[in-house]
Parts: sequence; C-alpha cells; structure tokens
Amino acid sequence: MGDVLKKVPVREQAPKVRATNFDEVCLGYNKEEAMEEASRCINCKNAKCITGCPVNINIPGFIAQVKEGNFEEAYKVISESSALPAICGRVCPQESQCEGKCIRGIKGEAVSIGKLERFVADWARENGIKPTAPEAKNGRKVAVIGSGPSGLTCAGDLAKLGYDVTIFEALHEPGGVLVYGIPEFRLPKLDVVAKEVENVKALGVKIETNVIIGRSITIDELMDEEGFEAVFIGSGAGLPMFMGIPGETAKGVFSANEYLTRNNLMKAFREDYDTPIVRGKKVAVVGGGNVAMDAARTALRLGAEVHIVYRRSEAELPARVEEVHHAKEEGIIFDLLTNPKEILVDENDAVKGMTCIRMELGEPDASGRRRPVEVPGSEFTLDVDTVIMSLGTSPNPLISSTTIGLDTNKRKCIIAEEETGKTSKEGVYAGGDAVTGAATVILAMGAGKTAAKGIHEFLSNK
Repeated sequence: MGDVLKKVPVREQAPKVRATNFDEVCLGYNKEEAMEEASRCINCKNAKCITGCPVNINIPGFIAQVKEGNFEEAYKVISESSALPAICGRVCPQESQCEGKCIRGIKGEAVSIGKLERFVADWARENGIKPTAPEAKNGRKVAVIGSGPSGLTCAGDLAKLGYDVTIFEALHEPGGVLVYGIPEFRLPKLDVVAKEVENVKALGVKIETNVIIGRSITIDELMDEEGFEAVFIGSGAGLPMFMGIPGETAKGVFSANEYLTRNNLMKAFREDYDTPIVRGKKVAVVGGGNVAMDAARTALRLGAEVHIVYRRSEAELPARVEEVHHAKEEGIIFDLLTNPKEILVDENDAVKGMTCIRMELGEPDASGRRRPVEVPGSEFTLDVDTVIMSLGTSPNPLISSTTIGLDTNKRKCIIAEEETGKTSKEGVYAGGDAVTGAATVILAMGAGKTAAKGIHEFLSNK
C-alpha cells in the first residue's frame, strides 16, 4: 500500500511526445492501480461526493466494488445514474464537484473518483459489458433534439422507463459537443464516444442524423403530425461570440467552434482526410476557458507556436487546473492580463499581427471576479498569423424562432424550470447549454436527467 493521503498517480504521455500527436494524453489506471486507489475511499456514511455529482452517482457504492475487484458490479452501480461514464471520467471537472467534496481531501488528496469511473467504464467496454434494455415498452413516443450529453442522458433515462425515444441530430454523426468540440487527445472518438452512443442505442433509442429541427421539420410538426407526446430540447449552444474589434473578419481569424469542428469532427489533423484547416505558424487563442485550452493544444499539435491571450490573471482562468497544467507542460505561452485591441491585416486580407494592451485587475464585477482595466500606454503588437476567438457561445435561435409558444430570454436561451426542465410550451422540455448557455458536459447531463423525470411525470399524469 502507498501513502493513503496521496492519490495513486496516473500515467500520461510525456509532454514533448504528446505535443506532436493526437493520441490520448492520460493513459488511465490499470487494474492494480484502480484497486489501490479505491482502497483510499473511507466509504463515508453521509457521502458528500454524491451531492457534488450533478447526476448523483452512488460513488462510495461503485468504489467499494472496484476495491474488491468486482468491476462489472461497479459498472452496474454507475449505469444506474449515468449513461456516459467513460466520457465523464475524462472530461468532468471532478475537482470542483465530487472530488471537491471528498472527506479524504481535507487532510490529504481527494480520492481520484474521475479516474476510477473512467477505469470502470473502459473495463466494461473492453469486456463487452453493455447496459440492459428494458423488458417492456409502453408504446409512448418522445423526441429528443440533439445527441450531445443532455440529449443522450435524457434519451437513455426515458428508454429505461419503457418510452419509444428518437433522437434528432443536425450533424452527420451523433455526439454533439463530444464529437465536434472536445479534441481526440482528451476524448477519443471511436473508442470512447462512439461506444457510449452505441450503449444508449442498446437501450432501444433510435438516432436520426442530418435532421435540422426548424428546417427539416419543426417541433410543432413532430407533436401534431408525427405522434410525439413530448419533446426534449438539448440542442446545445453552437453560436460563437466575437469581440467586435477591427480586423476580426480577416482570413485567418476563426471561432474556436469552427476550428475545433474542422479538426475533431471532420478530422483535419489526419493526412487521409482532405478537410482544409489553417496550420498557422504563430497562433493566438483569445480566451481562458476549457475550449480555449482545447483550441490552443490543437494548434500546437498542428505545428504552431501558440499564445493564450487572456485579460485576467491565472487565478481567474475558467479552464480546469488540469487543462492549464497540460497546456503549460506542452509549451503553450500564456499572455495573461492582456487584451486584444485590433487584428492587423495585410493587403491580401490576411492576419499579420494583433495589437494588444496590458491589463490590471480593479474592483470585483457582478460575477465576483476582479474587473480588468487597461494600463494606459501599454499597447504592444503580438506577432501572429492566425487568431482563434474562444469567448463563449450562445444557443442558435433557429429552434426557438420556429416553435410556437416557446419563451427565451434576452440571450436567446430557452427558459425552462430548473426542477423539471419544463418550458412555456406544454409537453416541451429543455436542458443543458440551450438553457444555460455554454457550460460543462456533466451539468448538461444533470439537466437531461431532470427533464427525463419531468417528462415521465407529465406523461404519467396525461
């Protein structure tokens, strides 16, 4: 046994090696390491980690099974609450959720809950263990819009309750942000995402791709003509935001969304795909969230020198600590307390640099973070040929504008009750980024779960 106060370290590709490939950075635990890490859990009676999990996985329950080497049982425990454990084990911000509440973390390091969840899910996949479909169907049809984390979760939960569920996905491949947004080196598409989608289909869920709700068919038509008694909207937030500074329309300026979609969903990083992507020599990524880190680490792997340009200090970076750590290890340059003023453009409308200004932190703003203010006379030019804007996203208004009686707020987010996912239109529920604006995979899953419960109550009383 090692030191119970410390986590069993997890193996990773060396920074210099992984900076040149798109293989997964973190290699995960093997059987012995997982069992040793599981033995650090003290199996609290009042387990705070469960309340820290947006989908309320019975964490001590599954860890107790791992400790005994009962990996199939551990998978069953997780599957009661989560449809996407191999994904959550990789991309959840555990440090601020389950692991943030772990009692073990008070005097030492929290139990590595995320890495154990990943181990169990990977073990189940490698050993052909699948979730079991319900015995009987109740013959009632529910439509789910979007096959991202909230849609997959809602669909999976409803299928387990016997509903006949069809997911409608706008893109040609299911997975939503899991396939277009998160890079291969954090979340392998074929081995992990596609297999988790297959598990949801194994519960009896049907998925129709290339269907754009609002264009191909509307929500009203689904309900009035296609016989769907309820609809869940989990269409995410795919509309990128820009700064509105001069030069933003030049060639070589991208939204992080477009840049990552070309690379992740359309495989631009692979020689055997002909998806075009700009392989800049010097790239600036504007923003400090997880998506900014993903874009920066992708540009680095495509051969660029990469700068993260962020207007606050490191303490305010919204990205996960692990992502920032990995980016630094790989050689990404952080230009903190720096804000772009103008993108400089040459006679061919191509980027030839970016004028920035130094910032300092003033008084806290409405979000509680200290407001950045410009330092007069501190302008300088960053020598870059490509700029990626990663400033957040908002929901595409297509669905809300083509559905009669569906209320949205001024940010074009659909208004839905937090406890049930219920919207202003009877029988229509919503959750995830379409409601909150861009947030995390696990919060979207939590919203999908809540809405499945809300839909079940609504249809049971109908």
